[in-house]
Amino acid sequence: MTIEQFKKQYGIIGNTKEINDLIDITMQVAKSEISVLIYGESGVGKEVFAQAIHGFSNRADKQLVSVNCGAIPEGILESELFGHKRGSFTGATDSRKGYFEIADGGTLFLDEIAELPLTTQVKLLRVIETKEFMRLGAETVTKVDVRIITATNKDLQKEVDAGRFREDLYFRLKAVTLGIPPLRKRRSDIAQLVDHFINSYADANKRRPPKITEDALNVLENYPWPGNIRELKNTIETAIALDRDDLLDAYAFSSLHNEPVAEISNRNLPIFLKRTPEEVDRELMYRALFEIKKDLIELKDLFYQRQNEIYNENKRSQQQIIPLDELEKEAIKSALDVTRGNKRNAAKLLKISERTLYRKIKEYEL
Repeated sequence: MTIEQFKKQYGIIGNTKEINDLIDITMQVAKSEISVLIYGESGVGKEVFAQAIHGFSNRADKQLVSVNCGAIPEGILESELFGHKRGSFTGATDSRKGYFEIADGGTLFLDEIAELPLTTQVKLLRVIETKEFMRLGAETVTKVDVRIITATNKDLQKEVDAGRFREDLYFRLKAVTLGIPPLRKRRSDIAQLVDHFINSYADANKRRPPKITEDALNVLENYPWPGNIRELKNTIETAIALDRDDLLDAYAFSSLHNEPVAEISNRNLPIFLKRTPEEVDRELMYRALFEIKKDLIELKDLFYQRQNEIYNENKRSQQQIIPLDELEKEAIKSALDVTRGNKRNAAKLLKISERTLYRKIKEYEL
């Protein structure tokens, strides 16, 4: 199968080098059983690539189960993933399979993996390594054969450094990492995406697809799209829904100009055809005001950035000074760890009396 055939089959739109290189790697890893971590901002299409990996894999005839880890309350997350036995907790009136059992033989796609609590991360790592788990309330082990694909819009290495994500699980998941570029870094794909969304919406709503002007495309190609492809799709569908004359011009996307200027780069205001001299003068005035406002915001951002730098420098200086009571508390904890809780020996190590040690233990609630 060629890259173009792959894109057509799995609904991937774009011809930039970044996308074609990404698809080439996707096609290679899809046939293996290796874990894949998909990284990208919200709305770039991580689930589309997960579906493509599964569809092109040897498990394509089995089920792909997609789970949004950030949308499931922590209290029922383990039950959702691993299932439970009847009576294992209040409200468990029946036994239930979890997503791992449902996906047995197929693929389990865990989106927003960074949102998993640390306790669940431990169990997930065990399932990945041993291919077995226990339902909540069960006494027997359940074996499964599941391929894991995960996705996140966060930097997992930073999450590891901050202690919010287990390092061993991170290394296990990132056997292959696919980074999907944001839409602002593949602007030449926007026209093709717009055409696709226009035709898809028209087909779904049984109406004639409207035409789009060059000025409108210019607006869309110069907007930064913080919401990426998802935002572009919603913008196109809204414009068509409000369209009355089967023509999408620059005015149809005027709502994009309400975005904060500081977040927009290289944006040109729309150029309207058949304008009066008054409209031309007004447009030039708007452009001048736009540039002035942009410069003022940049100056304000520089000021606040410097203020934050000064604040952080002071904060780091303060953090380097550790209060004496904290040093004393850590020394007592270390001594107790070394002596395995023997207070007499700990007092000798600290060169204080046992009576003083007992008082300090009570004071620091150790």
